[in-house]
Amino acid sequence: MFYWLTTFSDGGGVFNLFNYITVRAGGAFFTALIFGFLFGRPLIDLLRKRQRRGQPIREDGPQTHFAKAGTPTMGGVLILGAVTVATLMFGRLDNAYVWLVLGVTISFGAIGFVDDYSKVSAGNSKGVPGRVRLALGFVIGLVAALVALYVHPAELEGQLAVPIFKNVLLNLSWFYLPFVMLVIVGSANAVNLTDGLDGLAIMPVMIAAGTLGVISYAVGRVDFTDYLDVHYVPGTGELLIFCAGLIGGGLGFLWYNAPPAAVFMGDTGSLALGGALGTIAVVTKHELVWAIIGGLFVVEALSVIIQVAYFKSTGKRVFLMAPIHHHFEKKGWAEPQVVIRFWIIALILALIGLATLKVR
Repeated sequence: MFYWLTTFSDGGGVFNLFNYITVRAGGAFFTALIFGFLFGRPLIDLLRKRQRRGQPIREDGPQTHFAKAGTPTMGGVLILGAVTVATLMFGRLDNAYVWLVLGVTISFGAIGFVDDYSKVSAGNSKGVPGRVRLALGFVIGLVAALVALYVHPAELEGQLAVPIFKNVLLNLSWFYLPFVMLVIVGSANAVNLTDGLDGLAIMPVMIAAGTLGVISYAVGRVDFTDYLDVHYVPGTGELLIFCAGLIGGGLGFLWYNAPPAAVFMGDTGSLALGGALGTIAVVTKHELVWAIIGGLFVVEALSVIIQVAYFKSTGKRVFLMAPIHHHFEKKGWAEPQVVIRFWIIALILALIGLATLKVR
């Protein structure tokens, strides 16, 4: 919205500032942050009133979690509201990538909202059947893949970029669509699995968003792509604004989600944010780098897959409990220890991901 104020500029003055993505990204960050602070407490009060029993606690989980009974969920609404408002205010609304990422975010948020509502209403942790959630997620992923295929430059259509080696492109052909679907749905569910402790998921999400925001800005500038030796994808720079809004909204949410949490993100937030990050990775042609940046989420998801597969085949468990953050809780780590150490790991992986932007 603010971008259109540049039409009143003669090449200078205040309105000309909105030509710069970095200025608008700063505006998006502070708008989302203020949104979180303004509406956080009223939202929590509303959720407490509507959810008398709060989010159901797993009976087989760590004993310390039973003290969290009664804490409301669906706090992801706060983040989604913040990032949507900030993006619409400061992003270019004629940019297809902005609408693609926003669309995926809101769509996965809707799935999560229904799932959270079902859990709270029934008073158990079952919610929407997993197969239904996955099926809806793959439909969203398919639509996103088709849109990405349509809006990408012709030379990058259906191609998988290899980190560091700019001249290497793998033509996925017909496999491109299921590959993108897997990236987006896998990202959504991996972040969802990570959201199990106070503050555990939101900080790595913000770290990943900041990293992908930098990548989006870089691959959207032809001079940067030449210098960094990465593929040029015109228009992706606008996603820096979405990422800035996500970080601002995430910080606003973390204010209330810090231990002891006053509200949980719920599937409303975790599915939406994971889907958004996966989509940005697809749009910027950094799907393989995303596996590094989001390595913490990958490990969390793999721990569940390994645990289930091994238990079904042998009747035994690899981990004391999955996802893996619960394993460390069972080993005696205090919740803040797990959370902060996982934050550190997420930051290290993000820096490694940025290091793939090879400077000649």
